[in-house]
Amino acid sequence: MSKKVVTIVGARPQFIKAATISRELQKAGVNEKIIHTGQHFDDNMSQIFFDEMDIPKPDYNLNIHSLSHGAMTGRMIEEIEEILIQEKPDCIIVYGDTNSTLAGALAAQKLHIPIAHVEAGLRSFNMKMPEEVNRILTDRISNLLFCPTENAIKNLKNEGFDNFTCSVIRSGDVMQDAALYYEKKADEKSSIIKSLTLDHSKYILCTIHRQENTDDLVRLKSIISSLNELSKNYKIVLPIHPRTKNIIKDLPIHLNFEPISPVGYFDMIQLIKHCEFVITDSGGLQKEAFFFKKFCITTRDETEWIELVENGFNVVVGAEQEKILSEAIKIVNKSANFDLDLYGKGKASRIIAYEILKFN
Repeated sequence: MSKKVVTIVGARPQFIKAATISRELQKAGVNEKIIHTGQHFDDNMSQIFFDEMDIPKPDYNLNIHSLSHGAMTGRMIEEIEEILIQEKPDCIIVYGDTNSTLAGALAAQKLHIPIAHVEAGLRSFNMKMPEEVNRILTDRISNLLFCPTENAIKNLKNEGFDNFTCSVIRSGDVMQDAALYYEKKADEKSSIIKSLTLDHSKYILCTIHRQENTDDLVRLKSIISSLNELSKNYKIVLPIHPRTKNIIKDLPIHLNFEPISPVGYFDMIQLIKHCEFVITDSGGLQKEAFFFKKFCITTRDETEWIELVENGFNVVVGAEQEKILSEAIKIVNKSANFDLDLYGKGKASRIIAYEILKFN
């Protein structure tokens, strides 16, 4: 009898990660059911998103979003539990650090269903971040902990995971698998470089979306002011969320450049590939910059991806204008070996699928 797994996702990036493992599970004849909690309500997740990205459509859509953390997580646990009782999987797979991740893990644990946590062991060491709480709790109750990096394994060792009944596995990062898989598709399908007339432009790719930056007006003003200064020498490409755009409108500072609307994954790959460097507060984009051999300036006070900092690919600057501008000047003469194997070079999904298959 073939193995049955239930995959639980709640945000667009999780679908992209899950698709890389789904392809490997399918090859192995595993029966997979996908639950979308609806945590991140995203208009871009239309039929074309699933078709173009070669992503299996969810079997269940719970449509739970726009609630407080507690209410959202509670409702997710309740509804996921019902599905797990009905489906009786051999194992569930959860990704990263969202409320959906924790809700799926808690529902499964109460039913004594084994849990595979992809992106285990990551730590920002900032307990004010809801994501940090989610990932720590999910790790503690998981059976298979798939760590993307050596540092993630060290974090778990430091927390005593050698003494727990679980398997800690260095799998590599499924996001590198996804980036390599979708790169060719992005070349074929995206026309964003042409449509934004970036063909011969020196431009910086930027994103600002974390609450610590968008909801702290001092930090936000400082970051915007830095981008305005950089716009004197570079074109600034800032895909901006409507919420962030509205916050900036109300600030006593204006953008000296025109932001663009949020973009899809193929367009983002193209923008990364052709930019000079990246300025971001996104965890995913820090890694994607590395995958496509670009330096990154991170406008946060910490990062989970410390191996990027240790090896000179990324620098964490907080939100101080002086630091942002100083690092932007240094990047021009920077060099580094981007062929370093930090994230598994595209083999993570295969390793994860194999370990899930052999797990009893």
